Amino acid sequence: MSDTFLPYSRQWVDEADVHAVSEVLRADYITTGPAVARFEEALAAATGAGGARTLSSGTAALHAAYFALDLGPGDEIITSPLTFAATANAACYLGASVSFADVRSDTGNIDADLIESAVTDKTRAIVPVDFAGHPVDYDRVREIAAERGIPVVSDSAHSLGATYRGRRVGTLADVTVTSFHPVKAITTSEGGAVLSSTQELLERVERFRDHCLIRDRAEAWESEGEWYYEIEELGFNYRLSDVHCALGLSQLRRLKAFVARRREIAAAYTSALSDVAGLDLPSVRSAVEPAWHLYVVRTTDASRRRPLFDRLRELSLGVQVHYIPVYFHPYYRALGYRRGSCPNAEDFYSRCLSIPIYPAMTAADVERVIDRVRQAASDTL
Repeated sequence: MSDTFLPYSRQWVDEADVHAVSEVLRADYITTGPAVARFEEALAAATGAGGARTLSSGTAALHAAYFALDLGPGDEIITSPLTFAATANAACYLGASVSFADVRSDTGNIDADLIESAVTDKTRAIVPVDFAGHPVDYDRVREIAAERGIPVVSDSAHSLGATYRGRRVGTLADVTVTSFHPVKAITTSEGGAVLSSTQELLERVERFRDHCLIRDRAEAWESEGEWYYEIEELGFNYRLSDVHCALGLSQLRRLKAFVARRREIAAAYTSALSDVAGLDLPSVRSAVEPAWHLYVVRTTDASRRRPLFDRLRELSLGVQVHYIPVYFHPYYRALGYRRGSCPNAEDFYSRCLSIPIYPAMTAADVERVIDRVRQAASDTL
């Protein structure tokens, strides 16, 4: 059996990507130039969103989206605890607080019915997370939000290319945030984007990513000349360069192929591992075509997750655990959050394990993962 190490995910950069980046490096602009606008236009077209603004990371995109919605001290978001901490952290950056609603035991997505009971007069955004690339129940989430006039911000870092009831991610929420980290559907090496059909919100995002600079004389309080600019609000340097956007635009042309390959691999795993005793495989709801950012298995016995994890690492599979519930982290514990508040998320975390899935995997790689999962399960479960 080959000892080749297979990570849980990785980028696939080809010669066309390298050429696209080198072309920008030879051009006049390597940042804040035309490649940024081209990528944003292509991203909006590919997702069906009204518009897109790129940022330096998915975290920066979350921060900008919350800023554009005027989130601040005394406000609150409702989100899932089963996510990378940035979903919640970005609200805390602005002085807001976070309310966690528990997840469904089948998909690991936020339970839409629990959102309703979590809403308070402080709630300013509902932030569902498309865990592992499986879109949440957006019809129910939007229904709850619409009844209360609360915007929906979709953390779609995992789900670019997925659909819900035939509708593309990018069209399902008031604001959609995605990520272009190397393990995501496409990569810009680091990067993210905010998608929305609300032009005013996109303009707020655009200003926020560039220090909230005002250069337009008509908007400035005063003007001393062509060099003059003003800062009326605190923004950040969250710009994504032309170099990054050139890579993103090249990668975007293969998004459908990347997602199709992930689906093929997921189908192979489900077929080959469905009879493994002691292992639960991912669930897919009928209205959804996932993007399969992750393929997450769960041990039926939480005490066996660590032995299985360790054995798979011994067998050169770069398995990972997604995610530690956000409120387990010391920062949130210091704010008063306690274990036990979201039992489904805690149970999911205690048993979950992500096995390798990414488009560049060969048929032999997929078979190697299947063989090693079966071997490790036989050894430990």
